[in-house]
Amino acid sequence: MINYKHLRYFWMVAKEGSITQASKLLFVTPQTISGQLSLLEKQLGTPLFQRAGRNLQLTETGKIVQSYANDIFSLGDELQAALSNQPRNIRLHLNAGIANSIPKSIAYHLLAPALRMAPPVQLICREDNLTTLLTELATHKLDIVISDRPLPETLSVKCFNHLLGKCGITFFGTRDLLQKMDSDFPNCLSHTPMLLPGASSSVKSKLLHWFERKKIQPQIIAEFDDGALMKAFGRKGAGVFVAPSITASEVQKTYQVDSIGETTEVMESFYAISAERKVKHTGVMAILDSARKQLFMQEMLEGDK
Repeated sequence: MINYKHLRYFWMVAKEGSITQASKLLFVTPQTISGQLSLLEKQLGTPLFQRAGRNLQLTETGKIVQSYANDIFSLGDELQAALSNQPRNIRLHLNAGIANSIPKSIAYHLLAPALRMAPPVQLICREDNLTTLLTELATHKLDIVISDRPLPETLSVKCFNHLLGKCGITFFGTRDLLQKMDSDFPNCLSHTPMLLPGASSSVKSKLLHWFERKKIQPQIIAEFDDGALMKAFGRKGAGVFVAPSITASEVQKTYQVDSIGETTEVMESFYAISAERKVKHTGVMAILDSARKQLFMQEMLEGDK
């Protein structure tokens, strides 16, 4: 078992980059800290620091230990505050990873229920590619990852998929662009300038297959990893773009475009991925419950009309 006094000495040295400076803050001698660090490194079986001139730099293992130590002592500070009768200043943290293929508006609607909880939650969002986020989830740096695809089978991390919901996609364009179309949807998309999501989006390949099945030949002029950037181009009339149908009215209002048509033959799915099979974090539970009972349920009801 790790000696937490040794870990605190390590943590302070890692923050200050110097045993001498850490000893001043901890009110112990440098020799004491050096001895405690040696014991910790011996227990872990690997060096945690390497010399860089007069200072110390963390090894790769040291960086991992520091990350865990940050969480440990941050929780310790919260506990001390709670025991000091300061509960109003304490918020449960919800560390959420957002795959960069997720539309910003979808991310907001999915995560917003956690902000309306009582007691309140402090939401910390991190956006990156799915592989990076899942690695951080597996090491407990994140509580949840929001993605448009399930956990890839090729990724050897122990995480669990929770389907939030599905919806079709809607095509959008400026009024000027729509006036140039000379046939009904979806045939009107042939030879029309088209803006597509990038390879990181799960919907791109589905769209291409749908075009092929329908014998539609759009003029693909650009691809975007950033959905907001794609919509900005679409707003200026560069081409037709797509978005989840659940956000259709919001997209029309925000980007001043019209809906060209909708298909449910191409579906977008949204997942919450957690490191545990049975979710325990109250913020994550609120997200799952709201998505399944309200956000996507409304889309299903509208689709039945």
